[in-house]
Amino acid sequence: MSREGKEYRRIAVFGGIYNNYLALEATLEETRRRGVEALFCLGDMGAFGPNPDRVFPLLEHGKVLAIQGNYDQSLATGLDNCQCGYTDPRDNHFARLSYEYTFKKTSPENKTWLGQLPTHRRVRLGQYRLLMCHGSPRRMNEFLWESTSPNCLLEKFCRDFESDVLLFTHTGIKWHRALDGDRHVVNVGTIGRPENDGQVNVWYTILTAADGLQVEFIPVHYDCETLTQEMEHEDLPVEFIETIQTGWWTTCLEILPSKERARGKF
Repeated sequence: MSREGKEYRRIAVFGGIYNNYLALEATLEETRRRGVEALFCLGDMGAFGPNPDRVFPLLEHGKVLAIQGNYDQSLATGLDNCQCGYTDPRDNHFARLSYEYTFKKTSPENKTWLGQLPTHRRVRLGQYRLLMCHGSPRRMNEFLWESTSPNCLLEKFCRDFESDVLLFTHTGIKWHRALDGDRHVVNVGTIGRPENDGQVNVWYTILTAADGLQVEFIPVHYDCETLTQEMEHEDLPVEFIETIQTGWWTTCLEILPSKERARGKF
């Protein structure tokens, strides 16, 4: 795992761009207004949406510090699947469609760039040691759900990986839990698609070191209509388009624990 000496006081962190360059544009503009010192992306630049190569110039222009997600690793190494971690045949069917499209549409240069990204990143935020990963510190595609992740496991991660704050994404649904000893775990959310709550906005996270750790989940509104038009033009599944239009997941449902699935429509 890479170690970095720079210390921050206020940062923005997001995950899961999923080819949604319009949401990324809006997120970059949002963070500029909020005066953060640095921006971090916790992986999965591709998947789900249209025109993946439009994401990369925005990341460069916005000076976003990124790590690899499972999607990025698969694209970079030429794997035949996204390593998303699904077990249901229907979920894997849509994952295959998404991955085949993204693999075909991502340039060799951008695949090479993805392959050069670290899998973890360490920074300091005030007195806090932050560890950033995609799924979990032990496995890139591990799902850490709010309802099924026990404190003892999360505390073990913090202890074993020498961190005060663990930041991750992968599930697509944000959450924050404070642990004993002023330690924290934060799923920072994703900006590529809504989080299955019937709202079309997406989410990122601001963390500030000031009188303890402050965690703010920030909604981002973007041009959903243009995105859906581009998805239609690219012949992406209507199930994906419906999620962008309605805020309800129509795929990746079987992986959801019962409490998280009960909050959705399907």
